[in-house]
Amino acid sequence: MTMFCLRHRLLLLLLILPSCLFSDAHGEVHPSPPVSEMNALQAAVIGLVEGLTEYLPVSSTGHIILAQRSMGIGFNDEASREAADAFAICIQLGAILAVLGIFFGHIKSMVLGIFGRDVDGRRLLINVVIGMLPAIGIGLALNDLIKEYLFGLWPTVGAWFCWGLVILVIDRRYRTRRESDAGMTLVELGWKGALLIGLMQCLAMCPGTSRSLVTILGGLFVGLKLRESVTFSFILGMATLSAATAYDGLRHGGLMLDIYGPTSLGIGMFTALISAIVSVKWMVAYLNKHGMAIFGYYRIVLALVVAALLMKGTLPA
Repeated sequence: MTMFCLRHRLLLLLLILPSCLFSDAHGEVHPSPPVSEMNALQAAVIGLVEGLTEYLPVSSTGHIILAQRSMGIGFNDEASREAADAFAICIQLGAILAVLGIFFGHIKSMVLGIFGRDVDGRRLLINVVIGMLPAIGIGLALNDLIKEYLFGLWPTVGAWFCWGLVILVIDRRYRTRRESDAGMTLVELGWKGALLIGLMQCLAMCPGTSRSLVTILGGLFVGLKLRESVTFSFILGMATLSAATAYDGLRHGGLMLDIYGPTSLGIGMFTALISAIVSVKWMVAYLNKHGMAIFGYYRIVLALVVAALLMKGTLPA
């Protein structure tokens, strides 16, 4: 890892973390030391779940909701629920840093593109910005409604099951293209294709869907090679998650730390970073050889198991 990469990681951390540490929805400062309602093991588990599932096509949000329900986190009152949601979003910084390091070559290319020193990098940057726009607009408009009505296990189970079936169908349809390595490269991706992928990303606002899943599928739909679609999905995800982390940190960061404390946040981010590095490297290698069918089967089985637990009353909905 180069010093240049390390400096950029630290800069990103310094830009986003203060908003999580000192601000709530009204921008108030919380000087008193918080008392945590989340122990270190719980924070590590949620961070591990976030890092492992953020870039896999299985829905990190759905898995975090399942983990929170299983550990009884976020049930005390409305403030606890908002703090739990903000914690799950802010620890995404660990997953963001993982992609920043793994795809640093593309990130560097985009930075050089800003200064006119890399044409392909500038094109990729423009496409990433275009891909972010739908999620920013729709996310700002519908964020509260989605959290109120869809952040439960039953909607998540439905999404796990339905999108699992979609994966199996799509994997069979695109198997020939994957095996022949046919399709466009990122250099050939136009703004219309980037916009379509961005619109697909909005579907992932519903827990259980998976942002990486719908953006990878969007890339395949517009004609990208599978590995190129995965790369664009991860880079677009890094940018979108950065915006979401900063936004929720500004709105609920102070409240989150009043309830959970900075130690829990640090543990969650660190475990998310390490597990995301492992997850992303494994997924890139696996998808190029085997496709996405395994994730379809996993989602269907998980949906059936969780549905059975919900019907038995073992898990709260």
